[in-house]
Amino acid sequence: MSEEHVLHLSLWSITPFAGLLLTIGLMSFIATNFPHNKLGELWESNTNKLIIGLLWSLPVLYLLYAATQWGPLWHSLHDYFSFITLLFALFVISGGIYLKGDLKATPLVNTSFLAIGSVLANFIGTTGASVVLIRPFLRTNSQRKNVSHLPVFFIFSVSNIGGCLLPIGDPPLFLGYLKGVPFFWTLNLFVEWVVAIGLLLIVFFVWDTLQYRKESEASLTQDKQAFTSLKLMGGINILWLVGVLLAVIFITPNQLAQWGLAEGYGKFLREYLMLFMAGMSFLTSPLTCEIRRENNFTFAPILEVAYLFMGIFITMIPALEILKINGAALGVTQPWHFFWASGTLSAVLDNAPTYLTFLSVAQGVTAANPTAYSIPAELAHLGVPASLLTAISLGSVFMGAMTYIGNGPNFMVKAIADEWGYKMPDFFTYIVKYSIPVLIPIFVVITLLFLK
Repeated sequence: MSEEHVLHLSLWSITPFAGLLLTIGLMSFIATNFPHNKLGELWESNTNKLIIGLLWSLPVLYLLYAATQWGPLWHSLHDYFSFITLLFALFVISGGIYLKGDLKATPLVNTSFLAIGSVLANFIGTTGASVVLIRPFLRTNSQRKNVSHLPVFFIFSVSNIGGCLLPIGDPPLFLGYLKGVPFFWTLNLFVEWVVAIGLLLIVFFVWDTLQYRKESEASLTQDKQAFTSLKLMGGINILWLVGVLLAVIFITPNQLAQWGLAEGYGKFLREYLMLFMAGMSFLTSPLTCEIRRENNFTFAPILEVAYLFMGIFITMIPALEILKINGAALGVTQPWHFFWASGTLSAVLDNAPTYLTFLSVAQGVTAANPTAYSIPAELAHLGVPASLLTAISLGSVFMGAMTYIGNGPNFMVKAIADEWGYKMPDFFTYIVKYSIPVLIPIFVVITLLFLK
């Protein structure tokens, strides 16, 4: 990281970020548990979310102005633009793909949904897989009554843990790829992925089986009567998804430099192509088409993500700057240190920039004690050993599932489930009832097996 992007700030500078997180948590809690409260109604407006995020951003903008260092802001906004462009393109294109049908909502079918989605997430991104599968998943279970756990486990698996095998899968891996991690290096995480997804699906199957037994005979009969097999509609959009994937694979910073496009507006060529693919999706599957109507497609979910994360990307600048300067002094040296440190912050900081921050910390730790680490040839240009990069990758991707703000698709799935009438847990209930009891034991197993 260049020196112009380093600010020496006090711990007090993270107050706006903490305030924004607390605001999101409290407003989500009020909106979920007190739906007719005026504050809850205020939170339902995406415009109000944007205003709240920008208001919390003002102190950070003033700090940058007082220091006359705008580099960290431009750097963060650059990452934000790449981040939200990828999410937007995948959201728009996937919204033109419709899986028509209504399967029997048995625990086995639901578990199969999550398993397939966890694989698909690696090829069309956690955002793409979430948008393609969440609606047929919700429709399949629409006749059941005990369903509040379903979107949560969907977020755990399809929107997060599932997408750790390719850079297109999850935003932090995408940013790592942009920084020089080889495209197919993440396939080395296959065994860890299998263990984590396997354990999660076992827990889900048991949980869903217990909830399924609580269903009334009338609900189960209605579910059986509603059965229709799945049929894919809007298949042309798969072509545009492939276009996004190819743009990610082939338009790298090194390639842009060779083309003389490393500076100026040309450095966003990859993002332009993603937006072009989204535009093509609108041409082949217009907003008024049957597929998007059946998908209940609106821009509300992606706007919620865009507005909230704009505030998050700005207010977290001081926290990231403090980590860059003091990260090497935190005593984070072992793989399991990096797994839990990057993971814990990914749960509240957003996992994409957190990944990059701990990549910088790992480079500093390795440079300070080069004889203690063995770096493979494929990672020599990064100066990071495979063990630390593995830990950072797993921590950032897996623990992005710990909160709604840990990863972009989380809020998107929540918003879609809310639109479908599913009672989603509020910010704090999500953590206390689901994340801690379900995910933490799985992460402990991953630590003991792979990161000691």
